[in-house]
Amino acid sequence: MPWYHGNYPPSYKNQPVQLREKAVAIANELLLHGADEGVAIATGLKKAREHFKKQEGENKKSKS
Repeated sequence: MPWYHGNYPPSYKNQPVQLREKAVAIANELLLHGADEGVAIATGLKKAREHFKKQEGENKKSKS
């Protein structure tokens, strides 16, 4: 089941909005490619966290 506009997995509930939106986008893409819903939810959250952590690291480097 794809997620849209405020409809997202319960495990995303307490995540920051920007992280949650990225995780939903990743999870939806995984679902389109045949991933199991549970795997899509977990992977979406993990990859979204990695994305923002990498982005944060790049911002720190550019300020140095």
